[in-house]
Amino acid sequence: MTSSTNPPRGGRPRVVISVLACAFMAACDGAATPEHRTPSGSAIGVDADPGTRTARAQRAPTRGLDSLLLAEAFERAAGMPRTHALLVARHGDLVREGYFRGPGRDGRANIKSASKSIISALVGIAIEEGHLEGLDQPVAPFFPAIVGEGADPRMDQVTIGRLLSMQAGLESTSGRNYGQWVTSGNWVRFALTRPFVEAPGGRMQYSTGSTHLLSAILTRATGMSTLEYARSRLASPLGFDLAAWARDPQGIYFGGNDMYMRPRDLLAFGELYRNGGRHEGSQIVPEDYIAQSWVRRTSSRYNRNEYGLGWWMRSARGYDIYFAWGYGGQYAFIIPDLELTVVTTSDAVSPREGPHNRMLHQIIDDLLIPAAERGDRRSTMDQS
Repeated sequence: MTSSTNPPRGGRPRVVISVLACAFMAACDGAATPEHRTPSGSAIGVDADPGTRTARAQRAPTRGLDSLLLAEAFERAAGMPRTHALLVARHGDLVREGYFRGPGRDGRANIKSASKSIISALVGIAIEEGHLEGLDQPVAPFFPAIVGEGADPRMDQVTIGRLLSMQAGLESTSGRNYGQWVTSGNWVRFALTRPFVEAPGGRMQYSTGSTHLLSAILTRATGMSTLEYARSRLASPLGFDLAAWARDPQGIYFGGNDMYMRPRDLLAFGELYRNGGRHEGSQIVPEDYIAQSWVRRTSSRYNRNEYGLGWWMRSARGYDIYFAWGYGGQYAFIIPDLELTVVTTSDAVSPREGPHNRMLHQIIDDLLIPAAERGDRRSTMDQS
C-alpha cells in the first residue's frame, strides 16, 4: 500500500517499528509516514491550472483515448486529496501522466502490497530458471529447522502456489496480527508457526507473511537476495533501478510490502504483464505463468474481488481487469482487451482507505474504459 518517503538508506536497511505504531499497522499492513508534498501539476499534458488542463487535453494526441473523458479522469484524480499520481498508457504508449502531490515523477513511492505482484513475478522467473520446481512444490523442506518432525501434517500441503494465492490455511500475519509479526525476532518462524485456521487450498487468508515466506524461499533457492534477484531478472531488463527496501531481522528482504518504485517503473511492470511477459523482444516472465496468475483461485470475503497468484481480478463494463494493489491506493491496473494500463499512487497515512479506493476504481470504470471505447470508435471512423 503507500507512503511517500524515500527508501531506507545504507547497506542493511531494516524495518524499525514503534510500539505505538503497531495498532495503526494492523489496519494498514505497513508503516505509515508523513506525506511529502510537491507543487501540483508537473506532468505531461497536465498544468497546475484546472482550466488549462482540459484545453490542453483536447489538443493532445491521445492515440485511442477520448480526450474529454481522459481530461475528466485527470481532473477527478487531481481533486482527490490523497492521490499522488495518475499514469495512463494505451497500446503501449504513455498517453498522459499527472503528479498532483507526493514524491513527483522521479521520486519513489512505497507501493505497499502491490509488492506482492512483484514477488509473484520473481517466483515465475525462478520456476522457469529451474530454481523452483513449480507451484505444487511443498515449502516445508526449505525450512527444516522450523518445520521438523512432529509438525502439523497439513504443512505438507502448503505449497508455493498456495502461498501465492493466499490459501496456505495458516492464520494471517496481517490485520490484527501485523504488529506482533513485524516486531517479532524471526518473521519466517512466526509466519510458519501460525495455527491452521483453514485447510490448505481452502478459503483465502490474506497474509503478508505468505509472500515474505516466498522472499525467503527465493533467497534460499537462487542463492541471491530477493533484491539482487529482482534487480538482475526484472528491473535491469525493464531499464529501471530498484532501490533497496526493508529487511527482516535475519536479513531477508520484506516480501510483499514496503517496496519503493517510481510510478513510471510500476507502469513498465504493468506493461510487461499486459504484453505476456515480453519486453523489447525478450521473454522476462513466462507467458504461461502470467496466464496462470490471472486465473481465479479464491476471492476476498471482504471486498469480493477475486485473487490469482499475487494479482487481484474483477470485471467492469464487460472487461476483465487485473490489478496489483497496495494499501491506500497504489495500483497497477491492466485491461488486456483494451490494451490499457493505468497506475495510481496515493498517500496511505489515513487508516480509512475504502472511499478513496472506490473513487479510483470509478475513474477506471466510468471514465478510462469509456475513453478507450470511444477512442477506438473514432480511430475506426478516421480510417474509413
